Amino acid sequence: MPRTAPPAGREHRRRRPAKRTDAGTAKRSEAGPPRPSTPPLPAVESFSDLRMPAPLLAELARQGVTAPFPIQAASLPNALAGRDVLGRGRTGSGKTLAFGLAVLSRTAGHRAEPRAPLALVLVPTRELAQQVTEALTPYADAVRLRLATVVGGLSLSRQANALRSGADVLIATPGRLADLIERGDCRLGEVRITVLDEADQMTDMGFLPQVTRLLEQTPSGGQRMLFSATLDRNVDQLVRRFLSDPVTHSVDPSAGAVATMEHHLLHVTETDKQETTAHIASRAGRVIMFVGKKHVADRLVRKLTARGVRAAALHGGKTQSQRNRALNGFHSEDVTVLVATNVAARGIHIDDLDLVVNVDPPADHKDYLHRGGRTARAGRTGTVVTLVLPEQRREMKDLMNKAGITPHTTQVRPGDPELTRITGARTPSRAPAAAQAARPQANNPRAAKPQTARAEAGKPRAAKPQTAKAQTAKAQSGKSQPAKAQAGKPRTQHERGPRRRRSSLNT
Repeated sequence: MPRTAPPAGREHRRRRPAKRTDAGTAKRSEAGPPRPSTPPLPAVESFSDLRMPAPLLAELARQGVTAPFPIQAASLPNALAGRDVLGRGRTGSGKTLAFGLAVLSRTAGHRAEPRAPLALVLVPTRELAQQVTEALTPYADAVRLRLATVVGGLSLSRQANALRSGADVLIATPGRLADLIERGDCRLGEVRITVLDEADQMTDMGFLPQVTRLLEQTPSGGQRMLFSATLDRNVDQLVRRFLSDPVTHSVDPSAGAVATMEHHLLHVTETDKQETTAHIASRAGRVIMFVGKKHVADRLVRKLTARGVRAAALHGGKTQSQRNRALNGFHSEDVTVLVATNVAARGIHIDDLDLVVNVDPPADHKDYLHRGGRTARAGRTGTVVTLVLPEQRREMKDLMNKAGITPHTTQVRPGDPELTRITGARTPSRAPAAAQAARPQANNPRAAKPQTARAEAGKPRAAKPQTAKAQTAKAQSGKSQPAKAQAGKPRTQHERGPRRRRSSLNT
């Protein structure tokens, strides 16, 4: 089969990054992104001003996307021209379409060979991969391009089959893609456009070596785009090595959602923290609650469920089907509280979510911004609340300073009017004592009986029935070990009974 030609329209000739010279070619700021040696194209005011296929423009109109977001207006002219792009916009600012429309426009009209995609989008998490796929599918269908998604936690053979059938645009997490390449189910030699979405999180999660190896397998003259809510020194190594004279677009300040969010630090005591969390979770409306560890998320879900709250956990210890079920329940409002670790802090889009609660404070200011980015999306308003224990106050003050945020600070207790005003908190439908009594039935209806049996098993073995039967057996045999004395005889049902009961009690 003849090799497919690379996407047309490569007006910007590719070249390796220029070395630093006395003339200052390809200058780079020590504290910021690189400065392009070629001036960027100006931003546009309308999608119709862009050179995109007519079916894409028609699909944008059908989807009700009438005007580009700032990150799209700034980056699309350069991305469509083949320039490398370094884009920063806060979560919910439209980054997915900013790179997605460019990828689809430049790939339209070409057909990938089996196992050899033409465009690659790398993302850090399964949830983000699925969201990008869902966002781009109608536009890919409009220009008859085939999308494939490869992520961990789902069938490897099905994903390999999709690649063998031919995928024009591949959306992948680094680990699963590396597995498929090692198996011979995918090769990256035909990839002409590569996108790293949430590039900083991939480096933070330890994917830098894998991402580097994957980029090394793509053609050196290909177009590369990095998009993220933050672009800092963590991605500088990738930028220096793999991007050529990139155009940088930063449409929002580093603090991100400061303008459209309210930020509250709620000072609580260790004694009040659990009950305060339950009151907030019982509000009318949905809320995402972030905690630091997987087992903490599971424990909080159990406690909230026992208090009458419809809660579900989302973290890396869940199977993909469990994670999908939790997200689908949250979207449909069958679940009102999603208790998550940072796995959900990137890329999960929930419409009209107006409250995010950090039950456990984030590790750094970047995590804070990404957690908070689940609310106040696409210009809407929202509230981010962090519960702060006395020993955490100094750390949170430093974190907020680094994020460029001046929060409202309030001392609260369960039932306080201020807690209700800020979060909509209300008293849970079940009191703590009732929740404790109902917990075995609520969480596992069949758990009560075995627990009773085990409790009985823990009692002294000098129970009356066993003692009487043992004495009867001993009196009849006249010996202390009847089994040895009557080895040739079958044991009677009377003799077997106590032994079987002891065995069942010990299981």
